[in-house]
Amino acid sequence: MTESVTTPQSCPMCASPVVQGDVYCERCGHALGAPVCTSCGAAAVDAEGYCERCGARQPTGRDHAETVLDGGAAAVTDKGLRRARNEDAMALLTTGDAVITVVCDGVGSSPRADQASAAAVETAGAALARGASAQEAFELAGKAVTALATSVDDAPACTYVAAVAGPGGITLSWAGDTRAYWLPAEAPGQGVLLTEDDVVPTGEITAWLGADSGEVSLHVRTLAPGAPGLLLVCSDGLWRYLDGYRFPQTGTPLDMAREMLRHALASGGQDNVTIVLIPLGETHG
Repeated sequence: MTESVTTPQSCPMCASPVVQGDVYCERCGHALGAPVCTSCGAAAVDAEGYCERCGARQPTGRDHAETVLDGGAAAVTDKGLRRARNEDAMALLTTGDAVITVVCDGVGSSPRADQASAAAVETAGAALARGASAQEAFELAGKAVTALATSVDDAPACTYVAAVAGPGGITLSWAGDTRAYWLPAEAPGQGVLLTEDDVVPTGEITAWLGADSGEVSLHVRTLAPGAPGLLLVCSDGLWRYLDGYRFPQTGTPLDMAREMLRHALASGGQDNVTIVLIPLGETHG
């Protein structure tokens, strides 16, 4: 049985009368039968997810998401308290005895930044899972983000950090200001920064993925912690609030990630927050 679409009796944008079967309002051109806004109730949500009447961004599955792997690794992402949508994206997966994560933070000044981060994460995560090198995965992610642009003036962009963590150690690769930390089990509450931000003294990033990025050099670092601990990969929605912060010392990686998210939100939640925790050297559960 085919479902019928009910045409409203008046246009939700200009209130002009419409008749059954109309696809567009003859007066203002608004597409009839659009999704209903969760904020104002008007059937006026456009293809980008914004209400054309009140301007509210509609909730999506990316507003808050959690992932947990069998080995205990966990990830949490949240849009925070001040942003209309979550422009962070994350991947967390296993291949063999290694755990792979990719975290990208959409550059807020670029168009469709959420699409940029999602494309980069999906592409790089798949590449690393099939055994691609850090450089190859980064280049493929860059091509995927560049393909979203219609011109250099309409270029979605994102930062990038990836980690492949296993018994043999950790390989980190990054461009931008999304970070990785080591949380050693022998120093509860403490963290060691493993990456270096690509930023100028005033805080603007100098490296990103996108059609307008120019030539970007990927940072690659390998390390073998040598003792149990947790690898933390996070966006600036968390690390901007880490000065003087003592990381959680108990609970599963998911419990700890949720606690870090609560800290970021309680501290202001100015940006999207993404947190990935990968246990190495011992079981957290």
